[in-house]
Amino acid sequence: MNLVVGATGALGGEICRQLKQAGKPVRALTRPTADPLKVEQLKRSGATLVQGDLKERASLDAACRGAATVITTASTTFSRQAGDSIQTVDQEGQLRLVDAAKAAGVSRFVYVSYSHNIDVDCPLTTAKRAVEAYLQRSGMTYTILAPSIFMEVWLSPALGFDAANAQVRIYGAGRNPISWISLGDVARFAVLSVDHVSTRNATLELGGPTALGPLDVVRLFEQVGGRTFRVEHVDEKTLRDQRTAASDPLQQSFAALMLAYAQGDAIEMTQTLRTFPLKLVSVSDYARRVLPPTTR
Repeated sequence: MNLVVGATGALGGEICRQLKQAGKPVRALTRPTADPLKVEQLKRSGATLVQGDLKERASLDAACRGAATVITTASTTFSRQAGDSIQTVDQEGQLRLVDAAKAAGVSRFVYVSYSHNIDVDCPLTTAKRAVEAYLQRSGMTYTILAPSIFMEVWLSPALGFDAANAQVRIYGAGRNPISWISLGDVARFAVLSVDHVSTRNATLELGGPTALGPLDVVRLFEQVGGRTFRVEHVDEKTLRDQRTAASDPLQQSFAALMLAYAQGDAIEMTQTLRTFPLKLVSVSDYARRVLPPTTR
């Protein structure tokens, strides 16, 4: 049995779908407060549902019982409820899950972190690195997935990339290359990590097929969509000031991640793709997927 924690999130839900597609049994951890539509989608996918919360150890013990593998993508960054914080969920909650998995005899633990080129100081980076180190010391077989910036998040209106209306916000100068990766591809690596020998006690730095600067991405979208985009920049000083001024750890972390975006994150994937010969989603593929048909 494969337990997926964070199953109602976009990445966790895709991992559940791909596991079932691969014929692997799935147990999906959901909270009582989870979006009913997302819970229903998990049911329809064939996942077995179990209720629990990273803040409640007893629920994690029950969820891990009988599981061979735990895959966790859970984070408070886009799903914040009462009592949630980077400290209680992304750090303490994930550490609690590692302990519960070890106590239950789980044989493999797959943790989705983020690229180690992202080393800007913030509470989320502190939490991610603390969980990685704790997992490595746990004695369980582990895989740490360290993806670069997700296309579906950073090239979306939520973070200022409004392709449908040809309006884009760029953090920094926009010239430093980033290995934009699709969350669907991260899910594929997570599924492979369940039993692939090369992922045993390994950390995989993951990026897309080509590293492109944000301005290069804009030009690509313009070519695919046949429209000129209006671009605004948020300079790095403004981002540093935002991080300094923020009193909330989540807002500090978002400002820091924007700084990391500005600094770039190019990941060499040649060796990884020799081991895992996958065709990764490109920014061009993503542009064709999200641009309205009327613009093409």
